[in-house]
Amino acid sequence: MNVVILAGGFGSRLWPLSRQLMPKQFLKIFKGKSLFQLTIERNKYDASKFIIVTNDKHFFIARDQIEEIELNKRPDVVFILEDKGRNTASSLAFASQFLVDLDSADGMLVVPSDHVISPLTDYRECIEKGYKCGSEGFLTVFGVKPESPNTGYGYIEVNRDKRDNSLDAFDVELFHEKPDLSTAQKYLSRNGENSVSKFYWNCGIFAFRPDVYLEELEKYAPDVHGKALSVFKDKEIINNNVVRLKNMKSVPFLSVDNAVLEKSKKVKMVEAKFHWNDMGSFDALAELEQEADFKENILQLNGEGNFIHSEKFVATIGMEDTIIVDSSDALLVVKKGLSQKVKELVSILAQKEPKLLKYHSKVYRPWGTYEVLTEGKGYKIKRIVVNPGKRLSLQKHFHRNEHWIVVSGTAEIEIDGNKFLLRPNESTYIKMGQLHRLSNPGKIPVVLIEVQTGEYVEEDDIIRVSDDYFSFSPNNKS
Repeated sequence: MNVVILAGGFGSRLWPLSRQLMPKQFLKIFKGKSLFQLTIERNKYDASKFIIVTNDKHFFIARDQIEEIELNKRPDVVFILEDKGRNTASSLAFASQFLVDLDSADGMLVVPSDHVISPLTDYRECIEKGYKCGSEGFLTVFGVKPESPNTGYGYIEVNRDKRDNSLDAFDVELFHEKPDLSTAQKYLSRNGENSVSKFYWNCGIFAFRPDVYLEELEKYAPDVHGKALSVFKDKEIINNNVVRLKNMKSVPFLSVDNAVLEKSKKVKMVEAKFHWNDMGSFDALAELEQEADFKENILQLNGEGNFIHSEKFVATIGMEDTIIVDSSDALLVVKKGLSQKVKELVSILAQKEPKLLKYHSKVYRPWGTYEVLTEGKGYKIKRIVVNPGKRLSLQKHFHRNEHWIVVSGTAEIEIDGNKFLLRPNESTYIKMGQLHRLSNPGKIPVVLIEVQTGEYVEEDDIIRVSDDYFSFSPNNKS
């Protein structure tokens, strides 16, 4: 089967852990692996091809994380890169049209990249049922039987009297948006043994044929269909495994549920008989505290039921049922049960402190990392790590000077065409406007301190003349 992995999105409800340039699906908080990596490992047994739909800014992260689990050795990973996320209806249109163009006879299994699922045997058994149903021409959704009246999930209502025994699937009556608490409680109260209708959590996993999805999308959301396929027609083919999409602003922002599933007459549901957590909030993450990699640097007196994650030592007294998340540049404190409201907080931050949403003080780049140590008016100090064999773009700045001091490793420096090496405790100075590049030709990481001075020291003061990672040229070294 073709496994389509949806790896876009921000994960705003998990701020400040999740940021726009390092969203939750790529955070390595589960035994040294990310949710994205776990998703690939969970589906690799049944996949004939992986199609990963993600933002072009996340390409190098996804690519590197795939290399870490050695899936890059298989010739079945394709990236579809979006320059702007427009939700799942268009993402699935891109993946579907890609498969139609290949004349692929296999159907699609669509999985989000940020879910926690176990055990593997139960998951694979359910996926096989759903894939069979999808291959018969149905748009198949997977529903998880609710364990509680959760207000963070959408619900699927099925008719138990309309069960297709040959496919082990139910007809879907209605899709319900995330309810308030009283409505969610009513859903569960109607899940009695003698009730006709049943309610399930919509876990966001689907199975269908690409041609069927495109037909239903054209029927029920023709604007999305037309605009998405127009964008796909103008795609940039980087190589056999990377397709880049541009000018996506014209595509309507719509989910697959709203565009197709809530309207189509071809929808069936397979019961997902596995443990599922969508990691959609800190309350959901708290349920997985024992599975995640959280440091034991916490002391609590006269308190219980707290979820605390911090990069530094934290001590509390008398705190109960509280979520505390501390990163290097932001602190979140929220009462348990209210973490869904973090999304509202993020909307306010988008106006007041947009930098806090975009990246951490430590930023991951295709060549390594940089971390802002301190900054003030007219200056900024960074710690830069360049991985072996990698280099930054050939660039210049109009508003700042830079002073580089090597801490470890050997750096190759290029300034206005002149190249030379810098070793530990050696430094160089780059004047405003000079064309320069930093490379690591060695076998160990280069660590250096960068001191910026000038009237403007923000990240957008940069002119890239040549770039290995973002130009997507035929000679792309990424």
